Amino acid sequence: MNEKYEPKAIETKWQERWEAQKLFKTDNEGAGEAFYLLEMFPYPSGKLHMGHVRNYSIGDVAARFLRMNGKNVLHPMGWDAFGLPAENAAIKNGVRPDLWTHANIDEMRAQLKTLGFSYDWDREIAMCDPEVYRWTQWIFVQFFKAGLAYKKKNPVNWCPDCETVLANEQVVDGRCERCGTEVGKRDLDQWYLAITKYAQRLLDDIDAKLGGWPDNVKLMQKNWIGRSTGAEVDFPVEGFGEKLRIFTTRPDTLYGVTYMVLAPEHPFVGPLTDGTEYAPQVAVFKDKLQYLNDIDRASTTLEKEGLFIGRYAVNPLNGARVPIYIANYVLMDYGTGAIMAVPAHDERDFEFARKYDLPVVPVVDPGNPELDLNNLTAAFVAEGTMVNSGPFDGLNNKDAIREITAYVEKQGFGQATVNFRLRDWLISRQRYWGTPIPMIHCETCGWVPEKEENLPVLLPEDVQFTGKGQSPLTTSKSFRETVCPVCGGPAEREVDTMDTFLDSSWYFLRYTDARNDERIFSDAAVRKWMPVDQYIGGVEHAILHLLYARFFTKFLYDIGYAPTDEPFTNLLTQGMVIKDGKKMSKSIGNVVSPEEIIAKYGADTARLFILFASPPEKELDWSDAGVEGSHRFLARVWRLCKAALDDAGGASPAPTPADCRGGILPPADDDAARALRFALHATIKKVTGDIGERYQFNTAISAIMELVNAAYKYKEADGNAALLREVCETLILLLAPFTPHLCEEMWEAYGHEESVLLAAWPAYDPAALEVDTQEIALQVNGKVRGKAVVPAGLDAQALAAHAQELPEVRALLEGKDVVKIVGVPGRLVNIVVKG
Repeated sequence: MNEKYEPKAIETKWQERWEAQKLFKTDNEGAGEAFYLLEMFPYPSGKLHMGHVRNYSIGDVAARFLRMNGKNVLHPMGWDAFGLPAENAAIKNGVRPDLWTHANIDEMRAQLKTLGFSYDWDREIAMCDPEVYRWTQWIFVQFFKAGLAYKKKNPVNWCPDCETVLANEQVVDGRCERCGTEVGKRDLDQWYLAITKYAQRLLDDIDAKLGGWPDNVKLMQKNWIGRSTGAEVDFPVEGFGEKLRIFTTRPDTLYGVTYMVLAPEHPFVGPLTDGTEYAPQVAVFKDKLQYLNDIDRASTTLEKEGLFIGRYAVNPLNGARVPIYIANYVLMDYGTGAIMAVPAHDERDFEFARKYDLPVVPVVDPGNPELDLNNLTAAFVAEGTMVNSGPFDGLNNKDAIREITAYVEKQGFGQATVNFRLRDWLISRQRYWGTPIPMIHCETCGWVPEKEENLPVLLPEDVQFTGKGQSPLTTSKSFRETVCPVCGGPAEREVDTMDTFLDSSWYFLRYTDARNDERIFSDAAVRKWMPVDQYIGGVEHAILHLLYARFFTKFLYDIGYAPTDEPFTNLLTQGMVIKDGKKMSKSIGNVVSPEEIIAKYGADTARLFILFASPPEKELDWSDAGVEGSHRFLARVWRLCKAALDDAGGASPAPTPADCRGGILPPADDDAARALRFALHATIKKVTGDIGERYQFNTAISAIMELVNAAYKYKEADGNAALLREVCETLILLLAPFTPHLCEEMWEAYGHEESVLLAAWPAYDPAALEVDTQEIALQVNGKVRGKAVVPAGLDAQALAAHAQELPEVRALLEGKDVVKIVGVPGRLVNIVVKG
């Protein structure tokens, strides 16, 4: 070993050797229990950031640990490679999206390799490659065949200046990020996946099958699915042939309805107002609303605005005539897009009623003498007795929910039902750089899928990137014009591409058989590896990505392709990396480049710091001093291991039980040696549990640091060289998952020909953890006054009795009136004295 720790030379050497040996390649038929470990794959922006480093370092420690414990580990990497930035680059710089993307992939792959991550690069996939998106298209076709893919009109963001559709992320504060023009809405025919057909199953399986997921993620998914029970009720509209259907979770408040509200986008608004004096006002109101997004419209702080449209509905329970409004706080994509308004018992409805001078009729009396039901100053939600509710007066309102629902069903103007907050998934995107939707429109046959044998439908290259108009695919005549796969007549291809969330909804399945040209994956491969045993990624993906991946997996299970209907057995969501009190961000200017850290300190230092600074699930506060400290620690380990190797006579053959690399081990009654062996095996036990059971890498590293301190203390006391070498050799194994380059170099110096990754993980010796004595605290009236060494294993009574004979305790008792002595085994003796 060199005198000095030189990470740059070491890391380059081992990265080249690992690649040449294909050390991380996984064989589907390999020995050992299969374990599929996966981190969420990145978008190839071109540069790794510290969030990436943290995510992938966590996964790599686990993968290396599992391999050293005999597991056959699948640990792949790929690229979520479709997306808007590549298209923006094409518009701005005239660079082809595929060339821009693959250049970024090449750069980021090289960066990942410099960090020493143990990926099986033979399984690498990029979702933008035709041999991969062929199967994304194939999945879409299966959805269509199953009746779960359909097309309908939906409003999209529209920039009138750029003359183009904008994704939500392209709208900043209601304006186009490109030109700053106020963004409006435009209706387009778009494709949907009927995820709502799976809503109940997705909800039920959260508790039934996701025991290895964090509780906060499970709660977020439950809230997003948003199951609510209630009733659908039909309100007739005067002079109109259709009825307004509403959904309510509070049928007990039906008698308190004083007005109705439609979402301005509701399909009845046009027929109810066309040709009336209200039509111009309705048009102005709808035009104004197009500049508000749904999040703002649903906000509780939004000022409620509405417009009476000149029509009335009839309450089917009491015949009351109630006015119909349109309003900014009612959304078309929740429930039926129409609500019954009960201002006495809903704060939004109360605010609106007060603003537009509408009646407030309470129907629940909570029995609160301080509440004047005839002069309400705010809405209230409380359990109580029904009032103003005809035949249901006097019932408890909870009972009235059931009774009124039954009455509604019996009378034929409604039914009990379940509603979900979850909406069907809009997957159409009016952009180029995404998977083409493999659908064809024929005037005779309608919408039909491309034949499976003709997949993939390739992205054309003869497109124009103007940033204006509809999808660039519309500019390619060779792409657009085709023949119907059913009748052979002239037809046109769909020119929208798919939401990139579709790619991340199944990529983990493709890794199991990444080079299969005949099938999406083989039965044998997917059964070997699925479900993913451990999935790791940011909590920001807790809802959409994870929910869509669960949906896809359930669907593929239902049609006989996936062996399980849940994709991820265990989930770890790591916290963000924070600097100067804020999330690292280019816009803030507080980004730390991994390349800079690697160039200055080495990859192992970057890995060690980011794993030591915080538990994985917590936020990590970046510290330059912490990075420097991690580097100093690794240099200290290097010096310790070099000194131990030199003192023990250098590299030599494997030890026999009687010696250690040819050196004679210390006798069993050597207290210092016994203490070091205790520290060694306690550390093995601690690190094994912290990595393998708890994923608490920071405490594992802390334990290793304590062992290093103990080893230095033993060395400085001229301890036994053979034992010190044994300790250092085990130290290398314990550090190997965290700092693999350093440990490979030291492992080789210690005489091993095979990689440290192929070495067996050390097992602790229970006998070494048995102690004859232990140190306890001595307290007087609860305050620590000293320490003493006592025999191990004493119970409370024996400990108290033994303590009285100790010189240290006798000194404390002198001149004192002892009330009692209390022993706490393994921890302390407390002497209670008077005064």
